[in-house]
Formats: sequence, structure tokens, C-alpha cells
Amino acid sequence: MIIELKSSVQEARAQEIAQQLKAFCIHYLGRYVLITSSSVKTLDAQFEGETDRFTVLSDDMQLSSRAWQKETRTVQIGNITIGGNTGNTLLIGGPCSVESEGQIEQSAQLMKELNISTLRAGAFKPRTSPYTFQGLGLEGLKLLAKMREKYGLNIITEVRDATHIEEVIEYSDIIQIGAKSMYDHGILKRCGKTTKPVLLKRGFGTTLQEFVQCAEFILAGGNPNVMLCERGLRTFETKTRFTLDLCGAAWMKEYSNLPVILDPSHAIGYAYGVPDLARACTAMGVDGLLIEVHPNPKEAKSDASQQLNHDEFRALTGSLKAVANAIGRQII
Repeated sequence: MIIELKSSVQEARAQEIAQQLKAFCIHYLGRYVLITSSSVKTLDAQFEGETDRFTVLSDDMQLSSRAWQKETRTVQIGNITIGGNTGNTLLIGGPCSVESEGQIEQSAQLMKELNISTLRAGAFKPRTSPYTFQGLGLEGLKLLAKMREKYGLNIITEVRDATHIEEVIEYSDIIQIGAKSMYDHGILKRCGKTTKPVLLKRGFGTTLQEFVQCAEFILAGGNPNVMLCERGLRTFETKTRFTLDLCGAAWMKEYSNLPVILDPSHAIGYAYGVPDLARACTAMGVDGLLIEVHPNPKEAKSDASQQLNHDEFRALTGSLKAVANAIGRQII
């Protein structure tokens, strides 16, 4: 249940009621909001006089549910906004990893050339093998911050585990929680205590309900700026890396009030298929795309097979703008 207290209820009283109800208490849109387990179906009469509205929900997908908030949430990222009725589709581009200053500067220059606002690259890499490139760590974050200052870009980068989350929060504009870290409660709970936008990726063996309930940990912690990212599921298919769940994306658009981002690069795992998938994703009217692009993919230290080169990305960007325009949206 979600209980929206009257705007006249002060914090001390809100916390007192929350304690009695064993509820989370957050401040949202000018008032205190309490969230109990969805198993609670009635509001005690003693609190009715301090309540504007309460919403009974069928499961613990609550703050993220359109049954509570019908409109897609707006998320402010630097000087741009997605979600709501903006019609904006955020295009996030950049390499899998920060490898050197020269490499990430070429990537930043490409984003600036194409008027793309947001640069992605990993500094802490949760790799499958311990013997592969693990990222530049803090040095990589500092290089990303340097590109932001020099080219006016927003930066998104991944947090691998809770040991370096403070550094990622400090240096990034969007905190990315990867598929392998989706269940890390240390990360989820800390991200709930900041107001920086968070892009949460779906685990490759995770149901939609499990995925969105992970987002609830961040929302219930007090951070309203959460985006859901579908990046492919592990299925029986072996010819592609994963299977991009566009059905799941349609479900999230219908039932969740969180902006939806799609990642075709990690889904297929091969550069040849990324442009077609990206155009299909754009045609769905989603709130953003995450696409990997590298100055020289053959030399990439991670995920070399799925990264576009700069010319391929330039061509793709033009076609994505045409698809977006055809459905009344715009690439930013």
C-alpha cells in the first residue's frame, strides 16, 4: 500500500506514522509518502485524517507502478529531460571501457560532433573471467570527468560492487547498475540515498517482476530517478549472445512508470545486428538507447565483437533520427 500524507504533515509525524505501520517513508513531490508491504490492504482509521490518498496494490511493484502514478516519470540528466511527455529518446554512446585518454577523447569528440549528450564507458568492469581487462578504476573515472568538462557531456558509468560506489556517484551523472550487480543490495540501498539518476539493467536470468522489484529498493530509499534497462536474456539460442526481450520492454512501458532504456549491443553481442535492433527499439517509442561504439573495435579490450566503429555509428544515428521523427519523437 502507498499512503500519501497531507502536505501539512511534518517529517517527525510522518516518521512516527511510518514506524507504527512498519513502512518506508520518502519525501516525494512536496509531501511525505509511506510504503508498506503490498499484503497490507486497509488503512487504519486513526490515520485517515492525515492522509490525502492511499493506493492498494496487488504486489510489491508499487512506487514504479502505473496503478499508482499513471504518467511516466521524468528524469533530469544535466540539461536534458526524458520520460513524461517530452518525446525524447536519449541516445547514449561510447565504448565498453575507458582504455586510454586518447581513446575516450576520440569517443567524446564523436558524441559532440553528432550532438549526442551522453557518453558511456566503464571504469570498473565486472568481467566473466578474472584474467581479462578489469578496467582502469579511479583513473578511468577521472578521464571521464575530464571529457565531461572539456566537451560538456553527461557521463554514465557502471558500479561493479559496493566498494567503489562513492567514487562512481561522485564522478558520474548517471549511475549504471549492471546485469551482474542487479541483486547487490549494498549498491541498491546506497543508490536510494542519492538523487542522481540510476540506470538499472535487467539480469539475464531475471523475471520482469524481480527486475522491477530491484528498482523498488532504490525508489523506496528516496531516489525517484530510476530508469529500467533491458539488455537481453539468456535463452536456448546460441547464435546470438542473448535474446533482446522486446515483449518485456512492451510490458514495462504498459505497467511501470519508469523510463525504459534498451541496449541492443549487449543483447546480440555482434556489431552486424546492432543497427537493425536499434532501429526496432527506437520504433517502440522507448526513452533511450545504449549503444557501444569504439574508435577501433578490433583493438577493444572488452566486448570487441559488439562495438560499432565511428562511421557505422554516424550512419546509425542518422537513421535513428528518421525513425524517431516518424513516430513523433526525437533523438537527444
